[in-house]
Amino acid sequence: MKICVMPGDGIGREIVAQALRVLDKVGAKFGKKFETEEALIGGSAIDATGGPLPEATVKLCKASDAVLLGAVGGPKWDTIDPSIRPERGLLGIRKELGLFANLRPASLFPELKHACYLRSDIVAKGIDLLVVRELTGGAYFGTPKGVEVRDGERVGFNNMIYSEHEIRRIAKVGFEAARKRRKQLCSVDKANVLDVSRLWREVVIEVSKDYPDVELSHMYVDNAAMQLVRDPSQFDVIVTENLFGDILSDEASVITGSIGMLPSASLGEGNPGLFEPIHGSAPDIAGQNKANPLATILSVAMLLRFTDDTMTPLAVAIEGAVQKTLSQGYRTGDIREDGCKLVGCVEMADAVLANL
Repeated sequence: MKICVMPGDGIGREIVAQALRVLDKVGAKFGKKFETEEALIGGSAIDATGGPLPEATVKLCKASDAVLLGAVGGPKWDTIDPSIRPERGLLGIRKELGLFANLRPASLFPELKHACYLRSDIVAKGIDLLVVRELTGGAYFGTPKGVEVRDGERVGFNNMIYSEHEIRRIAKVGFEAARKRRKQLCSVDKANVLDVSRLWREVVIEVSKDYPDVELSHMYVDNAAMQLVRDPSQFDVIVTENLFGDILSDEASVITGSIGMLPSASLGEGNPGLFEPIHGSAPDIAGQNKANPLATILSVAMLLRFTDDTMTPLAVAIEGAVQKTLSQGYRTGDIREDGCKLVGCVEMADAVLANL
């Protein structure tokens, strides 16, 4: 398996380095070898080449079986031209690889129940859901967009737009995911206000006819945001558009204890998938050995599982090692609690390696 590695910015290089140690160890354990090659993206690419997504990076990604990403962005690049900000590199590689489906699992490790922000009676019901987010359409990519002067004042505008085929293909991903879990799919939209959401709901209902074994429900996005903190146990799989999915998946992640715990997968049709922790570059702790590497380590497990079915035992081994590490009381600062073994980024990875 050939893997393109993009550490990116901030804590990206630290967490990716630890995840690669785990990849090497699990490979050795199961007699597998991985070829990795590094590429630039985001702020580090801007500093080196003047742009957030060099052509060489795109070429290497397309020639790989999978892509592992750390994080992009930071205050260093906040004031540059918006068209070349680090985040443009992330949006660009998703578009180049046709990665239209973002899968973000949000499950609460029993060992982290005290880190959850919700009441204990809510936590006792369990949190285990999957957000399936459309990734290459909606307001983030729609045109026209921009800022211009109208009648003497500045006006900013973006276009939330979806075609039928874009909705249909992400709905299928949602239904397929639900079929492998608890067979419940909640489609989130704003059909009471937005025309684009009304089309979204119509198409999702049409697709549902091919999945009679999956229970389909609908929820407005504002209600979904409320229900996620009121009773997350009611959700199995959530499917939604790009902007709503961005917000809801971050909300879903933080109620599990820490955004530093959760991986994600961005998938397309036959192209290499991109796997990354859902957190940002955390420039305030970069280079201080404080970052939590577990989300990136778990992203490696997702990479193995979704790239090659034969690699599932390796993914299971990594996930088991992470859970055992947590059960032994190891904690980075973002998930610390009384009586824990407070460790840094490298030491947390050391514990996972020992448990592998």
